[in-house]
Amino acid sequence: MLKSRVIYRVIYGDTDNMGYAYNANYLRWFEMGRGEMFRNMGLTYKDIEARGYYMPLSHIECKFLSPVKYDDLLTIETTLDTSFKGGMKFSYRILDEDGNIVRATGSSKHAFVDKNRKIVRPPVFVVDVIKKSLAGN
Repeated sequence: MLKSRVIYRVIYGDTDNMGYAYNANYLRWFEMGRGEMFRNMGLTYKDIEARGYYMPLSHIECKFLSPVKYDDLLTIETTLDTSFKGGMKFSYRILDEDGNIVRATGSSKHAFVDKNRKIVRPPVFVVDVIKKSLAGN
């Protein structure tokens, strides 16, 4: 499994009228974690799309465990399940600054499609980047 972490400070615009982080922002934070994981491996979504592939979301879930408020510093932990063969599966944990309190957990599954929107296996160049990253761990 591959794992990465990114830090994010909750901005005022992330909160709702009650002062808590609005629920849809957790999905944005998951996306941030995925993007940074790819970037850490030396590949970006932009690179993947430039080569004619896309990763549409096929499933997402989020479990809210502890409220998040304005100015909280969060750690977004993303794990890639490398045993998932038909696309990609990511797991997420949103943690407090120190990593002691789990604020939310979740997962997402993504298919791969080519430029014609046909479902395909993960492209070889993506698989190679993942294998290289696993070898470096």
